[in-house]
Amino acid sequence: MVDATLTPPRRRGLSLASFLDGGGFWPAVPAVLYLAVFMVAPIVTLLAFGFVTIDRGAIGEEGFTLAHMAGVLSDPLVWRLMWRSFWIAVVSTTLTLVFAYPVAYAYGHLKGIARTLLLVAIISPLLTSALVRTYAWIVVLGGRRGLLNQTLLSLGIVDQPLQLLNTSTAVVIGMTQIHLPFMILPLLAVLSERDRRFEEASLNLGASEVSTFFRVVVPMSMPAIVAGFALVFAVSYTNFIIPQLLGGGNYSTLAVQVYEQTIVVLDWSRGAALATLLLSTCFVLVFAIVAMGNRLTRWNEVRR
Repeated sequence: MVDATLTPPRRRGLSLASFLDGGGFWPAVPAVLYLAVFMVAPIVTLLAFGFVTIDRGAIGEEGFTLAHMAGVLSDPLVWRLMWRSFWIAVVSTTLTLVFAYPVAYAYGHLKGIARTLLLVAIISPLLTSALVRTYAWIVVLGGRRGLLNQTLLSLGIVDQPLQLLNTSTAVVIGMTQIHLPFMILPLLAVLSERDRRFEEASLNLGASEVSTFFRVVVPMSMPAIVAGFALVFAVSYTNFIIPQLLGGGNYSTLAVQVYEQTIVVLDWSRGAALATLLLSTCFVLVFAIVAMGNRLTRWNEVRR
């Protein structure tokens, strides 16, 4: 008789039978259908519009064509707007990480009502539309009557009102504040549940608190940093509302150009081609961020 303790456990593999027995694939069918109808189908339709000519709401007789995509790729303005979108996304995402990490680190050391109040302060901005928060920044960063300029002028810090609205600075400020919760939440999940024994061991071995923070705490939180950076970068790179309102009519990004071509100019084919370029480059950049993060966290992999 074979001893059960010596018998290796059976691994539950993903087979066709496991999907068809009612406990694998079928419970996910409603969610898959919902995503296919309301997300995949509209995106595929949008991308397909970039490879046909649409005139007055009807597809042209020439059918499939690469002319619109070639026109987008050969336009120097499109590449400048792509670089601006990339630069704005990188700067705002980096600032978001800089501001989010101390908050998440402090949350892990708080207890009781203080910890609850901090969590409420982090989540509460998500209860308000990003459009409303962007208009709030217009009030703060406005001209002479803006809240910031009125404060600086009344204190005598400046003699003339600062030109902040309708600039790249305003766009970076707005994106950093509005996307801050998306960076804090992944960091909270990791930093609040980290194993403190590693920090204690580092301190007992003679390392300083600063060295322990950068050599122990930061590497332990690297998966959350990568996840937050990829998420915030994606929403910043493809954001339309903040550059449009805080950047003004003369400040355009690739996402703003998609809106103008589709809604203002009514050139659906060029707008769809720009959207295809925006989504594909965003996917490539996010994939690069995740791949780089995997290399940085390779030490965390379990070797068998």
